[in-house]
Order: sequence, then structure tokens, then C-alpha cells
Amino acid sequence: MQKFSIFVTRHAKAIVSIWIVFFLIMGYFALQLPGKLQGDGFFVKDDHSRTMQELSETFDLPAKTIFVLFENKTNDEITVALEKLEQVETIKEIVSPIGISQLRKDNYAYAMLHFGNDVSDYFPVVDEIRDILAYDNHISITGEPAISKDINVASQKDLMQAEAIGLPIALIILLLAFGTVVASLLPIIIGAATVIVAFGVLTLFSGTFDLSIFILNIVPMLGLALSIDFALLFINRYREERHTKSIPQAVQIAIQTAGRSIVFSALCVMIGLGAMVVIEVEIFQNIALGGSVVVFLAIISGLTLLPATIVLLGDRLNKWRLIRVTQATSKWQAFAAFVMRKPVLIIVVAFALLGAAMIPVKDMDLTIPSKESLPSAYESRATFDKMEEAFDFGADAVVYLLAEREDGWDNEDGLTKILAIQQQLEQEALVKQVDSLFTATQIDSVEIWQAANADPNSQGLLLAAQSHFIQDDKMYMAVHLDTNGASTEAQDFVREWKNKDLDISFSLAGAPKFNQEIFDEIANKIGLALIIIMITTFIILMIAFRSILIPVKAIIMNVIGLASTFGLIVYIFQYGHFGIEAGTVVLIMPVIVFCLVFGLSMDYEVFLISRIQEEYLKGANNTKATVDGLVSTSKIITSAALIMIVITGAFAFTDVMPVKQIGVGIAIAIAIDATIIRLMLVPSLMKLFGDWNWWLPFTKRGK
Repeated sequence: MQKFSIFVTRHAKAIVSIWIVFFLIMGYFALQLPGKLQGDGFFVKDDHSRTMQELSETFDLPAKTIFVLFENKTNDEITVALEKLEQVETIKEIVSPIGISQLRKDNYAYAMLHFGNDVSDYFPVVDEIRDILAYDNHISITGEPAISKDINVASQKDLMQAEAIGLPIALIILLLAFGTVVASLLPIIIGAATVIVAFGVLTLFSGTFDLSIFILNIVPMLGLALSIDFALLFINRYREERHTKSIPQAVQIAIQTAGRSIVFSALCVMIGLGAMVVIEVEIFQNIALGGSVVVFLAIISGLTLLPATIVLLGDRLNKWRLIRVTQATSKWQAFAAFVMRKPVLIIVVAFALLGAAMIPVKDMDLTIPSKESLPSAYESRATFDKMEEAFDFGADAVVYLLAEREDGWDNEDGLTKILAIQQQLEQEALVKQVDSLFTATQIDSVEIWQAANADPNSQGLLLAAQSHFIQDDKMYMAVHLDTNGASTEAQDFVREWKNKDLDISFSLAGAPKFNQEIFDEIANKIGLALIIIMITTFIILMIAFRSILIPVKAIIMNVIGLASTFGLIVYIFQYGHFGIEAGTVVLIMPVIVFCLVFGLSMDYEVFLISRIQEEYLKGANNTKATVDGLVSTSKIITSAALIMIVITGAFAFTDVMPVKQIGVGIAIAIAIDATIIRLMLVPSLMKLFGDWNWWLPFTKRGK
């Protein structure tokens, strides 16, 4: 790092100039990112998606559907509205409620707008439909495309709202830490530059990867918090060195010490993010990509733009002092001395608190979010709720069975097989109705079918039904379940049927299959992701601190802290506390929070242990090194944690539920880590283990 630090201080002007040009270019692309984001990221390339595509292409089933809800409308008014919608070229078919009793109830009626596979971007389509129907407040729309569009809008609104809350508070914390306006503004400027450049880079990636709308919240949440934390650590170390060194020398030492900590911290975060790649669900791939991009840029900006700017600012970094900052060393010294005197007591108290927080985890109920992601103020959510109440919308689920047979289906053996599958399905307790070739024609035997097919009077009707359910060697049937698609029963049903031996090649699709694939992919891969995180984190920390015990303790403490976090999330969001309506926990929350926080919390581990190690290597014994490290880093760790909590916790005030839970989860995890774990458990355990903290096989124990 020495040569690199000299290079940065010697070429400060060039580095800042390059960053300004890069920022302007990427800023142009960053503005385009919201329009490039599609869907909520809950997508797995498995049977459901392939089967639904095949059903759409072969049997003309709709790829997507938008529902239009009419309140207190006459047939003439409904007809006028649907005629207006005919101008939307991408609509493949409009199903009107006129003459269909199932689409009417009391004062409500709804139409269905079906789309084919030729539509790649539904957001303009949703906007066009809403513009056409804007003349009447009693006509509204819902469905997956409309819900995704509203989540996109809410995400952009949430981002601005969270920044409006988080950044001013972060500035206040920085002022309390540094005392001057310039030093306090610099981390925020670095953080904003990092996030905007990351948005620009992701816009360029959007042509290659499908990016989810949650990228818009996760990337700034992570990028701002990390960049500001890194800058806080760096500036603090620079100001310490500036008392006795020149500006270039102080910057160089900060790069060599704080910069090293930044690199190791960021590597731990990137490991957590990268591990999510093994879970082949689009949202995890997106967050791994977006998070890795912004963390990498946070390293680059923290080691180039930040120190180069400090060199150019010089002592103007301390300009416009508002607060006289004191280190409060005596208070931290007293706290550290207490920890060293009572390590066992502190460990017992800490584990009691963490254990109590873990208890609710046993009740965690995980679900895949859909319309629940939005508050009822949004049209698509409010409309869905009305349809749910009036029509029992979503109360039951449909599973599609698509089968192939080399000899075709329009022969005696093929028809016999269709009837056998149908009857086997009808025997299932969960099955309410099966739509097949036989049920559509109300025929219950192959013999009757063949006789009716030989009759010219009924042959046309049978051929029409046959063409609907059979095309060449493919056949499908729709299975209606007496439960909703997100239920455990529905998922168990498709799991069981996926492994049925029907003597033919077949696949399943529908909401139960979609949910089952998401749950199973996470369940099957999460163990591998955790192993990758823990092993690689262990290796990095072992290399960084030349110790076995320190990484082992760090990993165990992180797992305990995160388990406590999940317990508190259940208490808040599932039990319903602090003004939150009781509900469920979003399926992705534990995975994302674990992978992100496992790395983020290592920031404080690295900050603290690096300083302890620095003192230890200078000749201090383990206890004194621990005290000195705790005293010198406690304030900066507290300030860094507060900023992280503020930036991520600000998303608690957002509208999109998955983002709200993730933001609150990260904030709680960081609060636990920076207080109970990092200031209580870590130094207590450092005291108890003594010189064994620094033991590494095949090396001499001790200094």
C-alpha cells in the first residue's frame, strides 16, 4: 500500500479530475436506470417459467393479464371503456364481463386484458391503459404488471424519502464526530458520487441482465452507508496523523492503515454479496451484482477520490468549525477498564440479551410478497383488495399440467391416458376442479367420446374442445386447488405431483409451482451460500490478523447477532408492534440481511481488531492492546454504526414492505453488532483468551 499511497498523493489533481469526468458520464446513464428496471426479481428459470411460455405459445394462454375493475357501471359504460382499450395494440384479447356471471358480483364487474409473449416492457402499457381510463375514477386496474409498475414508482419515492430522512441525520452525526462543515460534508459527497456512478454502471449492465426494481433501494442503502463509514474511518485516522505529519504524509499513513481496513472490510461485504449468486433467484443475482458494483466503487472512491480530495483541501478540511470536538477518552477508558475487570459478567449479560431476542425466531412465517409489498393507497393494491373481497380473488390456485406423448393424444390410448390423469387428480383432497378435454365436453369415458366424435352433429364441438386442450403431441389441463397459491398445502401438492410416475413426460406451472420453486431454490442453496461466506470470511480474517481464534469468534458472534435480529424482526413485523400491522416476514429478508450484514458487521470487527493488533505489535500486552484499541476506535465505531443505522433505518419509513423489512433488519443487526457484540462481547473474549487470540499454527505464539 505504500507505493499506492505515494502515487495518490502525488497525482491528486489528476485523480479528482478523472473522477469528475467519470461522474458526469455515469450520471447521464444513472438517470436512465429507473426505466430499465422490471419486475420484483422473484423469478427462477425452472419448470414454471418454461411451461407457462410453452402454454402461451402453443395453446394461446395469456402470458400476463391485467384486470380492469368496474364499480357501479352499466353494460353500456363497460362497453365504452373496453372499446377505448382496443386501441392498445399490445392487448391480445379482451374478456368482457357482459354476459359472464362469474365476472360480476353486486356492484362490481371486471374485465381481463390478456397479453402474449411479445411484450417485453409492461410499464408503458400500464401507463397507456391508465391514461385511457383516467376519465373515470370508478374504473381501476390491477394484476402483476400494474403491481410491478406501482412498486417501481413507490421505490423511487422511497429512495428520495429515505435520503431526505437519512442524509441530514448522517450529517449531524458527522458534525458531532468531526466538528467542521467541510469534513462532515466530504463523506456524504463521496457516498453520493459512489452511488450515482454505480447506478450508471448498472444501467450499462441492464442490456445484459434483467434488473429488479428493488435495486433502486438496495444499492443506495448499501452504497451510501458503506462509503460514508469508510470516509469516516479514513478522515478520523488522517486527522490523528495530521497532528505530527505533513498533509501528504498523513494521507499516506491513512491509506496504509485505514485503507487496509477498508479493503478487508469491503472484501467481507463482497463475499456476503457474492455468495447470493449460488441461489438462482433473480432478485439475489441482482442484489449480488448491484451490491458488488457499489461496494467495489466504494473501495475505489475511498482509496482514490477521498484521499486525493483531502490532499487538495489540505487544512481547509477543518474549515467552518461549528462544534469543538472532544475525544471523551476518559469515559471510554473507564468503560474499557470495566470490561477488562468483569469480562465473565459482561458475557453472561450479553448472551442473556441476545438469547431473549432470539426467542420469536421459532414462529417466523416466510412468504413471497406480491400485492402485500404495497400500501393500500396505490391503485393496483386497492383494486386487488376490492376484487379479493368481492370475488374471493386469489382464494384458490390453478396448477397447469403440460404433457407430451410421442404418439399424440387424439387416439384411444392417448384419450385413455388423459382420462386416467384427470381421474387421478380428481381423487386428490385438495383438488376442487379439473379443466380438461373431458370435463369441457362433459364426457366421462373414452367410448362415449369416440361415439360422439363419429356423430357429425357433435363432431365440430368436440374438435373445438380438442384444439383447445391438444396440439400435436402436447396436451394440458388446468387443476383448481381449494387453497391459495402461496399456501404450504399448494406447494406440497406440486412437489408430490412433480415426482409422480405418469408414464409420460410432463411438467407443472402456476402460482403454487412458482412459489414452490422459489422456496425450494432458497432452501436447497442457502446452506451452500452460508458455507461460502463463513469459510472465505474465516480465511480473509485469518490472513488479516494471523489468528485462528479471532475469525472463529467473529463468525460465531455474527451468527448469534443475526439470529437475535431475526427474532426482533418477527416481533415487530409478524407479531405487529411499534405501529406495524401484524403480517408475515418477506422470504428474501433473512437471506439478504444475513448475507449483507455478515459482511457489513465485519467492518467494525476489522476496525476494532486492526487497532488492537496495531498496539499489540508495537509491544503492548493483550489486555493493554485491547483497552487501547477499544478506546481509540469506540467513538469512531459508534459514529460509523449510527450512520449505518440511520441510512438503512430510514427505509423503515418507506412504502414497499420488502424494502422496509430489509432496512429495519440491517439497522437492528448493525445496532446489536456495534453495541452488544463489538463493544461488550469482543473485548471481553479478547481479555479471557489473552495471547491465544493471536495464535496461528506453525507460528510462534505471542509477539
